Amino acid sequence: YVRGKCPKCCADDQYGDQCEKCNATYQPIDLVEPHCSVCGAVPVRRQSLHYFFKLSSFSVQLKDWLEGNRNIQPDVRNFVMGWINSGLQDWDISRDGPYFGFKIPGEANKYYYVWLDAPIGYIAATEKYCREKLGKAAAEYWQNPEVKIIHFIGKDIIYFHFLFWPAMLMGLGFNLPDDYAVHGHLTINGEKMSKSRGNFLTAKDYLAVQGHDPEFLRFYYASHLTKAIGDINLDFNDFKEKVNNDLVSNIANFVHRTFVFINNIVDSRLESLDGEGKSFLQQLLPKHESIVKHFSGYNFKDAVKEILELSSIGNRYFQDNQPWQLVKSDRKKCHRVVTVSANIVRDIALLSFPIMPKYSEKILRTVGYESPDCLGLAELGKPLPSKKILSSRIIFTPIEETISIVEIFPAILKVGKIEEITDHPDADKLYVLKVDIGKKVLQLVAGLRPYYRKDELLGMKIVVVSNLKHAKLRGFESHGMLLAADDGKRVSVISPGKSLPGELVYPEGADAEKIGAGRKQIAIDEFFRLGLKVKDEKVVFGSKPLMTASEVIHSDASDDSVVR
Repeated sequence: YVRGKCPKCCADDQYGDQCEKCNATYQPIDLVEPHCSVCGAVPVRRQSLHYFFKLSSFSVQLKDWLEGNRNIQPDVRNFVMGWINSGLQDWDISRDGPYFGFKIPGEANKYYYVWLDAPIGYIAATEKYCREKLGKAAAEYWQNPEVKIIHFIGKDIIYFHFLFWPAMLMGLGFNLPDDYAVHGHLTINGEKMSKSRGNFLTAKDYLAVQGHDPEFLRFYYASHLTKAIGDINLDFNDFKEKVNNDLVSNIANFVHRTFVFINNIVDSRLESLDGEGKSFLQQLLPKHESIVKHFSGYNFKDAVKEILELSSIGNRYFQDNQPWQLVKSDRKKCHRVVTVSANIVRDIALLSFPIMPKYSEKILRTVGYESPDCLGLAELGKPLPSKKILSSRIIFTPIEETISIVEIFPAILKVGKIEEITDHPDADKLYVLKVDIGKKVLQLVAGLRPYYRKDELLGMKIVVVSNLKHAKLRGFESHGMLLAADDGKRVSVISPGKSLPGELVYPEGADAEKIGAGRKQIAIDEFFRLGLKVKDEKVVFGSKPLMTASEVIHSDASDDSVVR
């Protein structure tokens, strides 16, 4: 709950242990301008007794392991070695309550730090799977020298997974990870996706848009994913283009036209391949091997690229041989062409299974595989037998409507005008306001007495969070909250100029009607997580300025002032 500026790179809104921007680690007391992420208060230092893990004792073992493991990405290895060479500090593994972790036995109000117990979940999950599915124990994997342990992690948790976790495993005598695939962040419009930055996209938001198949998103991510720590940027215009041009127009088009022709023209029947058909498919085997190699190296981007090349070969083969003409003049050759095409479709499905399992399963069931999820790589390039296939309509339709991240803005902001103002009788920092927001008047309780006189506020136009859950502050109901910018020294109320009471305030590019309708009430911490700030004298949500139909919302507060 404590945020502030990184003491190394000065990045804003960082946690108290590690910077998401430069990956530096530090103590919470090192944060610059620390504040509570919920209420904004400055934290107070207190003395407390804690438990520590002697990480410093494992420095030599960790260094030897890192230098001896050639699978680890070199840039990651060098990064971690920098921490070790600078001297590892012992690790505080306890937290004072209130906390959301496991309580430490024998302690009244202390909890294990979440990063002590969270990785143990890997072993616990293995134990559950082994016991329920395999009749084995987790130790047969985590303490078996023939087993390889591979972690897929984000770059912001390198510190925990390359120092704390292997040190714990060393202390227990368990296997150390054989390899890691460390990835960057998922960004939206170039910014890290985060609730606190207000650009958080959920699966429900994605699925709410008509035509957004889950496997489209899997395909898009795979198209950009390599064994590197670079970020993946989710740009929905690029997403639409990638899905429509590569997946739908290339792969799905080839699959669809092949099956439609076989079902409608040759009675859904495949023939045994002749020498010419087998020879053509044999030429594609190096392509299969290359794709499998890319998957094995966690290079999904190049795997997708070559799957698309394989599909393009199939499309070109089908088009060049024109089976719709051959069926009139050379039915035998026509059958060979569509059977070769069906074999290529089967191989594309097998190779695409890790990315698009449901789509691939439909294809594999169509050509006669009863348990597609049990197939191995041995089926690649293996000629399909002469048989009748299922009649099916397997399609992906192009995306027409794309999602805009501002459409998920959860707050309903309205322009209001302060019509009445009185001192709160029981709180010397609070005013009680009556605010006209168009069709109704809201009562707000605002902590503005240290910053504004009543005559300065009376008649002022403000921006109100109108769908905030109601709260009682020192005995008075507050039915919303006005917005003000705070740079730590000065509080400045956000006051529109031209807009009228009741006008909606929304991020640039958002559909005002969607923002104004159907939004549920939100809690105050949910609103704070939007991360509204001042940039270039504008109030912004992420990179989008807030506006009404009449104007952009401005503020005279300094850049990076928090708006709440």
